[in-house]
Amino acid sequence: MVTYPGADHPPFRWSMLVYDRRYRSLTLQAVVFILVMLLAAWLIDNTLRNLSDLGKTLSFDFLFRRAGYDIPQQLIPYNSDDTHLRATVVGLLNTLLVSVLGCAAATVVGVVAGVLRLSSNWLIARLMTVYVEVFRNIPVLLWILVSLAIFTEIMPPPNAYRGENPAAGMILFDMVAPTNRYTAIPSIGMTNPPGTIALGREAVSWAFVAYVAVLAAALVGHRLLKRRARRIQDKTGRRPATWWITAAMFLLPPLALTWYFGLHLIPPVLRGFNFADGINLDNSLVVLWLALTLYTGAFIAEIVRGGILAVSKGQTEAAYALGLRPRRTMSLVILPQALRVIIPPLISQYLNLTKNSSLAIAVGYMDLRGTLGGTTLNQTGREMECMVLMMGIYLLLSLLISGGMNLFNARVRLRER
Repeated sequence: MVTYPGADHPPFRWSMLVYDRRYRSLTLQAVVFILVMLLAAWLIDNTLRNLSDLGKTLSFDFLFRRAGYDIPQQLIPYNSDDTHLRATVVGLLNTLLVSVLGCAAATVVGVVAGVLRLSSNWLIARLMTVYVEVFRNIPVLLWILVSLAIFTEIMPPPNAYRGENPAAGMILFDMVAPTNRYTAIPSIGMTNPPGTIALGREAVSWAFVAYVAVLAAALVGHRLLKRRARRIQDKTGRRPATWWITAAMFLLPPLALTWYFGLHLIPPVLRGFNFADGINLDNSLVVLWLALTLYTGAFIAEIVRGGILAVSKGQTEAAYALGLRPRRTMSLVILPQALRVIIPPLISQYLNLTKNSSLAIAVGYMDLRGTLGGTTLNQTGREMECMVLMMGIYLLLSLLISGGMNLFNARVRLRER
């Protein structure tokens, strides 16, 4: 066999960028990247020219000017003398509040509804089918408006709870009072408060820090306990019972802190024309959270049902043949395989709920869209800057949610050998 020197590694020639398969893909990617950058540069330059023709410049200094408007629902201290930047932060926190509450509640509703759709009880399965088909086939904006109409027209006014024979009664052990303006819920009080950590105008209670610390310690202990149980199972074939140790780690320290700090619920009390002592949640938050939960929960229910059905029935039969009980079969065999199907579309539903929270403008809930993209935009006339900031913030939130769920997916997915 005759070999030619340099046949395996011929000298580089510019023509290889087009005719050599080793370099052609890189050439095409470089060309596409350059074209995209040129298009982006043209769009930015054209935008700046148009703003200049209108006598405007791209500037974000308006964020440090006085806002001059109030925000009813606040997670941090705010008043009308604060800057637009702080108003934006308050709106962002309101967006995060309804998004986190909505994702958590929609997950619970979706999982329950998805499992019940597979129930052998004909009535329960059909009721869940009606719920799923009705809620997911009507736009979420209509559900938000319907929820608002229900709370506004059906719920009693606050003064209906006054008197010896009130026209309306509180619910949930006389702890919650729904009204047509707000929903009064109990607040948390402490008989032995440990003090707070001052962070500017905000303050963080040492009790909150203590609860976070014991929860983190319990999570670390739970992981170490699972590793130990797995090692014992690998050696002996029998997995020790660890549920009672886990329950003790997660329950006993918080209960001890609750006893030490004297935590208790302070129910709302009607004083004059409004409830006091508790927390008055604006109905715009309540109806937005309720509508987003029920709407997204319908989609999650179908995702859960499809994920469970994607697991072969032979897996269940094999687990039963090995002597596993139904609960262990579901936790060790069915769910680990179903999660591979459930989690990817579940990420999309979390992203959709977070973005759908911008519909809060329809009910007057001051979220990021209502502050930065609403009142601040109208007062300052900086529509381009406000839109760019809002798009960037929503993009960052979506990337964080997607990244976090992808990490969770990587941890729970089955690893092939």
